Order: sequence, then C-alpha cells, then structure tokens
Amino acid sequence: MATLSTMRQQLPSLKELTAHYVRHRPQIQRLITASFVLYVVGTSYNSFIRPGSATGPSRSSRRSKKGGVEGRPARVEVDAVFYARLKRLLRIVIPSIRSKEALLLAMHSAFLVFRTVLSLYVADLDGKIVSSLVRAQTVPFLWNILRWLLVAIPATYTNSMLGFIQNKLAIAYRTRLTEAVMDQYLGKDAKDEAKVFYKMSNLDDRIKNPDQMITVDINRFSTSLAAIYGNVAKPVLDVILYNYQLSRNVGAEGLVLLTIGVQASAALLRALTPPFGNYAATEAALSGQLRHSHSRLVEASEEVAFYGGEQVEKYIIERDYFALVKHINRVLRMRVWHGIVEEGIIKWLWGSLGLCICAIPVFFKIPGIKANDLGARTESKAFHSLGKFDKQLVSSASIEENARVLKGRGTVTDGEDIEFTNVPIVSPNGDILVRSLSFHVKPGQHLLIVGPNGCGKSSLFRILGGLWPVYGGSVRKPPAEDFTYIPQRPYLSLGTLRDQIIYPHSKAQMEQRGMSDHDLYNILAVVGMEDIVEREGGWDVAKEWRDALSGGDKQRIAMARLFYHEPKYAILDECTSAVPLDLEKVMFEHATSLGITLLTVSHRPSLWQYHHLILQYDGQGGYVFTELDAEKRLALQEEKQLLEQKLLAVPKMKQRLAELKALREDRAQSPIIAAAC
Repeated sequence: MATLSTMRQQLPSLKELTAHYVRHRPQIQRLITASFVLYVVGTSYNSFIRPGSATGPSRSSRRSKKGGVEGRPARVEVDAVFYARLKRLLRIVIPSIRSKEALLLAMHSAFLVFRTVLSLYVADLDGKIVSSLVRAQTVPFLWNILRWLLVAIPATYTNSMLGFIQNKLAIAYRTRLTEAVMDQYLGKDAKDEAKVFYKMSNLDDRIKNPDQMITVDINRFSTSLAAIYGNVAKPVLDVILYNYQLSRNVGAEGLVLLTIGVQASAALLRALTPPFGNYAATEAALSGQLRHSHSRLVEASEEVAFYGGEQVEKYIIERDYFALVKHINRVLRMRVWHGIVEEGIIKWLWGSLGLCICAIPVFFKIPGIKANDLGARTESKAFHSLGKFDKQLVSSASIEENARVLKGRGTVTDGEDIEFTNVPIVSPNGDILVRSLSFHVKPGQHLLIVGPNGCGKSSLFRILGGLWPVYGGSVRKPPAEDFTYIPQRPYLSLGTLRDQIIYPHSKAQMEQRGMSDHDLYNILAVVGMEDIVEREGGWDVAKEWRDALSGGDKQRIAMARLFYHEPKYAILDECTSAVPLDLEKVMFEHATSLGITLLTVSHRPSLWQYHHLILQYDGQGGYVFTELDAEKRLALQEEKQLLEQKLLAVPKMKQRLAELKALREDRAQSPIIAAAC
C-alpha cells in the first residue's frame, strides 16, 4: 500500500503536465505538423508514385481469391492496379514534358491558381460589401460594388479559358489514344502482319464491339481524363489552404483529430460503396449491344420487312433494352441508399465533426491560445464561403412532268395473281426509271427479271412487298405475307441455328405448324447442309451466324428458310450466286415442286429453263415483257456469243489482210526495181 502511494506521489500531476505542454507547445506543434505533412506525402507516394506498387495483389484481387464468386468479374477499385493502368495511359497522352499536352496542363494549372486567388479576393470583398450594407455606408458600398464588377472581367475570362483548355486537352488526349489504338488495331505500317482487327472480330470474342471502343469509349475517357485534373487540382489546392488556416486557428492537434475522423469515415464509406465503376462498364456494354441490335435491323430492314420479322426483331431489341433498363434500375436503387449513406457521412457527420473541432477553443481553454484570439478566428470563418410519307425527292424530280408523276398516287388491290397496269417505277431518290410498266403473272408462272443495275428491279420488289408507294396506275397483287424475299446476301438474325431456318417464327409457332427438328433436318438435306447441325453443336446453339457461315452457306440457309415457309411467291435476287450449279438446280426444282411461284433476278442462263416469262429492262426507261422460250433463248445466246467472238477477231483479220496486200504490192514492184538497176 505504501509502495502504491509512493508511486502516485512520484507521477507528475495533470497540472504539471499541462504546464510542461504549454512551455513546449510551439515545438510540439511543429513536430505534429511535420509528421502530418510526412504522412500525407508518404500516403500519396505509395498510392500514386511508388514504382512497383501495382505488382502486389490489389484488394479486389485478394477479395476475389478469398471470398469472390467464381465467374463474377472482380470489383473495380481505385487501387494500385488502377494507378498502374492510369500511368500507362498518361505516358501515351502526355509523351513528354515538352509536348503540347504538357503545355496545356501548365496553362490549366496557372488558371486554376489564378481562379483560387480570385475566389479568396471575392470572398473578402463579399464580406466588405455586406458589412458596408449593414452599416449603411453609401460610399464604401458603391466602391465595393465597382470593385466587384471590375473583378468580374478577369473572373469570367478565367472560367472561360479553363473550359476552353479542358476541351483542348480532351481533343489532344483523344488524338493520342486513337493513334495508339489504331496502330495496334490496324498496324503501324504495311509490313505489320499482326492483323489485330481481323483476329479481334474472328478469333477473339472478349471485345464484342471494337468500333464502339475506338469511337465512343475513347472519347468519353478523354473527356473524363481532361476534366479529372481540374476536378482534383482545385479541391487539393482548397484543402491545402483550408488545413493551413485550420492549423492556425485550432492548432495542429485539431488538424490531426479531424484527419483521423475523416480517414475513419472515408474507410467506412469506401466499404459501403458498391462497385459503380464496374456497373458503368456493364451499362456501356449493354448500351453497345442495344445499339448493335438496332444497327442490324437498319442494315437488313428491307429483308426483315419482306419476311415480316418485325415481332422477332422487336423481341430482340426489347430484350436488350429491358436488360439495360433492369441494370440501370438496379444501379439507381443502389445509388439511393448509397446517396443516403454518403450524404450522412460527408455532409452531416463531417460537418458536425468540423464544428466540434472549431468549438474546442471556445468551450475549452487550450494552452498557448489567448482569449482575444477568438475574434480573429471568428472573422476568418468567412474562408468557408469559397467553394403518312412525305419523300424528299431530288434529281429528276425538278422536271415538271416528273414532279407531276411523283405527286400522284395509284391504287393497290388484293388478288391471287400479280398485275401491273401503267405503273411508274421510281427510284428512292425520285428518278423515274420506267414511266409506265404493265405485266401480268399468274400463280405458277415463274418470272425472270433481267436488266442493268439501277433499272428498277429493287423498286418493283418494294412495291410487291408493300414497302414502296404506287405513284400511278393500278397494282393487283397478293398480300405482303404471301411473299418471301431472299437477297444475294441474306439476313441472319440473332438466335439459334433453328431460328435461322424458321425466322421470323418461334419454336412454338413451328410446333403449331406440326413441324419438328427432324423436318428441318430434311429441309437442310435438300440444300446439302444436313451436317451443319452436328458441326455447329446442335439446334440450340446461338452464334453470330453472319460471321460463322460462308457466303454460300448463308444462301443455302436462306433457301432452307424459303422451303420451310412455303410462300405463294418468292422473290429471288441473285440468291444462288455462290451456290454450285448442280445444287442450284436441286433448289429450283424443289421450289417448283412446292408450288412456289418464282420471281427471279439472275443473269445465269442455267436458270432460264425454270421460268415461263421474262421482264427485261433496257436501262433507258424501256422494257420488254414476253414469254420465255428457254431453248430458243439459249440458242440465241450461243449464237450471240459466237458472233461476238467472231467480231472480236475482225480487227485482227483486217490487220492481217492489210499486211498481205502490202506484201503483194512489194512483190509486184520487185521486178521493176531490179530492171531499173
């Protein structure tokens, strides 16, 4: 007991400790301030500058190893990996200290400092204006107002220049990044054999839409990178000035306490913050998929319209859209709770903590601070104030007669056969290709359509499919659902192998028709593609089929689609150009056996035998519609080719005849020359 009492007597009392602290407070203040500065510099060095800081596993990688769910992407964080990647990008966008980008950053920094100086001046001036207004001092008030208006000139110029330089930085960053990416994507020169653009689209499926990455994502990243410097530099400058002022008012002790509180709450906030960066990347990918689905529809709109595939394409686009909306709604719900937590910590918790620290000198006597210093501290709080169709026609539409035709409207009636009576054929840009077209095709009468490019074949098909208006005359035709259109490059939708054949039907609609996968297999056997089911992995395999199949395979799939639907009429636009002649014969014979009336565009003489009528455009606004005698036409074609070959030989024969005449004249003159000699 005596020993304990002795120890208590030997220990210094609180009063003695306070007196000792007061005597040495200036040295303690300097020590605390120096330690605080070293802590900030060391933390910044470890996070931003230290080489090899990204070599160790990041928090996200450690989390994925310990408790991460297999198959789920790692959480995106501002960690060592992030800084390492950012450092590589910065080396690209700012290649040297003498580069244009470095000069722009220096100018941006100068304007940021100047804006901060102006903010401090305006804050002080604002207090003087309020003071003169409250005290009813007319002359000081007017003088301060004049100073306020004068300072607006450099202030507005500074803000405008900050925005201008930031935009210039974004363009410069985008140029550097685009050049670097294009060097990797398409090679630096003609000798580069990497072929990344081809491998990315055909051999590697990690990046689905490289076009979006190169155009949209680089632009967004460059804009954000240009903005992040100003958004970080200005708050950092304000924080330095704020900490300096705070250390003067409440001492370095308050600064340390505030820093500890901020760091603890920041750690809590970081733990409660969802991976919004990862969610943003997912949203960008889903947006790209939705845009890709729309572009596919635009690219093949005519064929989709002929097939009547609106509902299928609508389902695909709606599926992609609702996946995007579902993701956005999920993120929005997270942001609601995160916003509540974030505002509660940053605004209310940090605000109350700052007020408590500022109140310490008021309610507690701090050694080394006199009571008359409170007025100066109160005055310095002003520092916180910083802070139906109508086609636009061109070309020949300017001619009065053509304009009159384009303003007219014809009649369209339903019927079993196809009959055009005095119908003008108009191109999409308003050129009248044929002023008055008349022909009649009955079911079972196959029609061959020939003519040069741009003569009106596609416009005729659009009228038959109900996609194009009739500007005059009368048209009698079956409804659009009785037609199937197969172009030279057929449209393959997003979906399974089965979907490519039954498009735009679903599997349920196929089964309602009483058809099964075995029936589809038999159809594929007709076009010589029965092995594709096993080769591609079954009926339910989903791929980007337009990339997975060759041109000939695509045409075979399109013909299989025709045999599945068995329409009354089929518009075949060079749809077998990549198919062997023997298989082409099988396809046309099978289509004829199914009772499909064929409207074929082709220049292959081998197809003439399957057609009864011919509509031949001359490309000058005229046409011929007549019966087609395949044997006679083939004979005429052979005779034409023979005559063309003979005509090609005529110049050579004339040249040879001239040589023979010259030779004969030389020989005739030879005796005379000899006698003269």
